[in-house]
Amino acid sequence: MSIDVHNETDHRVDERALVSLAQFVYAAMRVHRGADLAITLVDEAAMERLHVQWMDLEGPTDVMSFPMDELRPGREGERLQEGVLGDIVLCPSVAERQAVTAGHSTQEELLLLTTHGLLHLLGYDHAEPDEEREMFELQSRLLLDYLGGRAGA
Repeated sequence: MSIDVHNETDHRVDERALVSLAQFVYAAMRVHRGADLAITLVDEAAMERLHVQWMDLEGPTDVMSFPMDELRPGREGERLQEGVLGDIVLCPSVAERQAVTAGHSTQEELLLLTTHGLLHLLGYDHAEPDEEREMFELQSRLLLDYLGGRAGA
């Protein structure tokens, strides 16, 4: 399995926790453990460039996902598909502001955003109300299960 984290910022981030979370989501969503994933942390200027280039939206955002092989969650008894899951780009300074508003740590916000990004890579979206409800409920469940497992570790 290749889950790589590249921190291109000055923010201190628990990169091992991001990898551990990704491994947890892989298992929960039945993603082939050999699926490649890159998580890159960038500053606001770099995130804004990506946001404008790919979404035609001004300003930095918190997370962007770039799927590669369009892998989808596996089903029971199904052979898991190998390939490149894709890239997640996080902006720690935006995450930090959101964390203050939400009342939790920046690391917790980065875990939430990583989960969100992984679900996008797996084909989930939140453009429609039903999609949003499904994606955000799954995101919450995955994150709570992961954090609950870490607390017991």
